[in-house]
Amino acid sequence: MCSTATRSTPDEDFARHWRPRLEELALRIGVAARGSLTRALQAGRTDRIDRPVARGAGDLTYGIDVGSEEVLSAWLAEEAREAPLSLLTEDAGWRHRGPAAGGGVRELAGFDHGGVRICVDPIDGTRGLMVDLRPAWTVISCAPAGAGQPRLGDQRLGLLREIPDSRAAQLRQLWAVRGGGCRLSVLSVEGGAQLSEDDLRVDEDGRPDHGYFCFFSFGPELRPAIATVAARFFERLVEEEGADPRTFYDDQYISSGGLLALLAMGSHRLVVDLRKEIAERLGRASQTAKPYDIAGAILCATEAGAVLRGVDGEDLDFPIDAETPVSFVAFANEATAARCAPHLRSALAWAERGDRG
Repeated sequence: MCSTATRSTPDEDFARHWRPRLEELALRIGVAARGSLTRALQAGRTDRIDRPVARGAGDLTYGIDVGSEEVLSAWLAEEAREAPLSLLTEDAGWRHRGPAAGGGVRELAGFDHGGVRICVDPIDGTRGLMVDLRPAWTVISCAPAGAGQPRLGDQRLGLLREIPDSRAAQLRQLWAVRGGGCRLSVLSVEGGAQLSEDDLRVDEDGRPDHGYFCFFSFGPELRPAIATVAARFFERLVEEEGADPRTFYDDQYISSGGLLALLAMGSHRLVVDLRKEIAERLGRASQTAKPYDIAGAILCATEAGAVLRGVDGEDLDFPIDAETPVSFVAFANEATAARCAPHLRSALAWAERGDRG
């Protein structure tokens, strides 16, 4: 008798093996981060967690980050006793570890070890969480074995797990497998019980208003130039698309992963991050998004149906590391991209002509 059972794909098998491990890692990171926050709030001393303590490979390390980096180092040692792997974090960069004789762990020369390649931003949104203002997110991407540093297209799994502020009773988690869609879970903060899990898919509405249209600027040094592009873009939406300017909402959420989570979940219609291009055009240094804090979020958002592109309109492609500056444009869906992208290109070209005098 012939079996009609459907065989799982390699990516599905890969996800089945790594999902529980990565969820456990994200859980441990969240417990450490919220523990630091809770202790600081109880002591009335947030200066213990909201001041820089070091500069890592990708960003400043704040007091609240220290516990999560310790969790990552311990997790890497645990996993490396079983099989070789590479791990990228903002604090340490890429580390390569594998089993050693006698049950220990040894350092490996590079990526060509036959094991998985994982990238983790433990707390994306540190600056909001450390003062109990807004949740942060743990952003994880996972690529199978390869001989070199992975690129964006190599990742097969993405995870976005919320680290809520001290007042929250629930948290959200997005999980994506390349080609397999995105799932949204709601979990209880205390105990981690799963309250719901469903497929996450963006809507098909191409409206040019009534939502959050975010031009993210982070610091003051680039804000005037970015605001000029945004103003021209919104002018065109009003003039050409009949948009209602009273319903353009802005959001300067200091978390690239968080912004893309909100895009995938439907509240944000557009997220534009021009910092790399504008900084280069003006010849100024600026904080930008980096691959480690956005790769897993990109996979989750695109598997939910959002559209992410480079500022030039081309597909995003970059090495997954802690240094490469990244800009991007993210639309809620294909209809929004088709309607809004031409006006964004026009606004960018208009602003560039103005810069040239």
